[in-house]
Amino acid sequence: MLSEPKEYAIDTGPNAPAIEASTIPPDELDRLSSDIVTALKTVFDPEIPADIYELGLIYKVDIDDSRHVSVDMTLTAPGCPVAGDMPVWVEDAIAAVPGVSGAKATVVFDPPWSTERMSDEAKVAIGWW
Repeated sequence: MLSEPKEYAIDTGPNAPAIEASTIPPDELDRLSSDIVTALKTVFDPEIPADIYELGLIYKVDIDDSRHVSVDMTLTAPGCPVAGDMPVWVEDAIAAVPGVSGAKATVVFDPPWSTERMSDEAKVAIGWW
């Protein structure tokens, strides 16, 4: 019989959020995480020659115990011409990862994206270095 997942506190303050332990084995979680990042690196903003991961457009990736992936992402600008398409591209790329049961990408604008979020790799790709 499986026991209920234990909860672990991030800190000891009275309002500390609790995190439930995952039922996904650590080695599988590591593989899924790595494969999801690899998948995200296949998605490009058509106007910028760098992938969305290195651009810093991915704010949060959550993998639940059913292996469904939820992503909070942003755009380089609220009026981005592919604003309706890019979340679908992200969902499709992640859903193609073996072991992932599905994906949902949500566009958020808080905090707003800035070039400070870009990796050195992205800066090289767009010719800033």
